[in-house]
Amino acid sequence: MREKFLLHVCCAPCSIAVIDELRQVFDLTALFFNPNIFPEEEYSKRKSDVVRVCAEWNIPMVDMDYSPEEWAARVRGLENEPEQGKRCFTCIGMRLMQTAREAKGRGFFIFGTTLTMGRRKSAKVIFPIGEVAARRYGVSFYAEDWKKKGREKTARKMVKERGIYEQKYCGCRYSLQGDKPYEH
Repeated sequence: MREKFLLHVCCAPCSIAVIDELRQVFDLTALFFNPNIFPEEEYSKRKSDVVRVCAEWNIPMVDMDYSPEEWAARVRGLENEPEQGKRCFTCIGMRLMQTAREAKGRGFFIFGTTLTMGRRKSAKVIFPIGEVAARRYGVSFYAEDWKKKGREKTARKMVKERGIYEQKYCGCRYSLQGDKPYEH
């Protein structure tokens, strides 16, 4: 019997290769909790392709409510922070805490995130946040930098083959307003 694993997914381009790898080893369930994504139309596009990937491989998906007001309240006062600053730290913390809480409540003993697949998302920042969330909820955090081992190239190929939507910014209204184009 395979260990149950709850994977926080941010978008299909960052998730597809990760889901493919983990589904070979774990009893995998994806969790879509991304209240930071703006506007709602963008949120829907990203979620739609995650749903499609999960359906293709028969991966169960937990779809959390879209709660941009909760996210906005959490990052209030951090609006002028640069990309990868305190606002991002807070946002990642919000999402990983919710994932750990859901893992515990749903009987999973291990959780992880696809956030480390993004080029602008540092494993050095994400791992400690995941570990804190894991300790708080009594579950294990799977610390993996998904950018490594050729996975980015694999993901790009899979995205292209399937015609998956590729976003142009990280997700929040502040990254949308940034002056640098978003890269996966």
